Amino acid sequence: MIRLSVNVNKVATLRNSRGGRVPSVVEADNVCVAAGAPGITVHPRADRRHITPDDVREIARALDGRSPRVEYNIEGDPRPELLDLVDEVRPDQCTLVPVVPGEITSQAGWRPGPQTDRLADVVSRLRALGVRVSLFVDAAPDPVRWAASVGADRVELYTEPYARAFDRGAEDGRRAFASYADASRLAHSLGLGVNAGHDLDLANLVIFRELPFLDEVSIGHALMSRALFVGLPTVVREYVAALASTAVRG
Repeated sequence: MIRLSVNVNKVATLRNSRGGRVPSVVEADNVCVAAGAPGITVHPRADRRHITPDDVREIARALDGRSPRVEYNIEGDPRPELLDLVDEVRPDQCTLVPVVPGEITSQAGWRPGPQTDRLADVVSRLRALGVRVSLFVDAAPDPVRWAASVGADRVELYTEPYARAFDRGAEDGRRAFASYADASRLAHSLGLGVNAGHDLDLANLVIFRELPFLDEVSIGHALMSRALFVGLPTVVREYVAALASTAVRG
């Protein structure tokens, strides 16, 4: 079964727009978990515009000891502050993503450069802590092979290109989906698990949930946006049900 990890960044964005502690990110986590979400994702950025380091710690405490276990996924660029926070909190998974200064959200997977040159050491450090490491990559052969070469446990396929293709029509979505299926099969053949995220929603998941070997999807913006109108427990249950409605994949 494909696991849903709910990204709660937008709850923190709303809280920070006013200051104080309302709405509570921890309360949002509790609601998501009670509605059946098996995972929670946060992305603490350096500018603290949504999730803060204190949020990361509070969520870790709230999730600790839950039965059944709720997986905790921390996303971020491999800056020292983020790596130290992962060392302190020890989430189930750390998803390393490239960050461009001033970006609103992630724009692409990892590209060769100074940051990628040191990622093998970062991956090794995190795995030594017992943290599963996923690398955010484009759905293409070279990035997937690179992720395997630096010792990652999983890749997270960057799905905005698929989502934009789907917006043009289901046929365009199907054509785009084919490249993701190829990338996922390659990742599996190299011993990598497969996650996915960015602009996935209830509509385009109807196709994307068929992805071979898909382990987990991380969804935040679309889920929280719909929750404004139908409520957070309802929309979490909708996504869990959508992901459960899958054929045998492989």
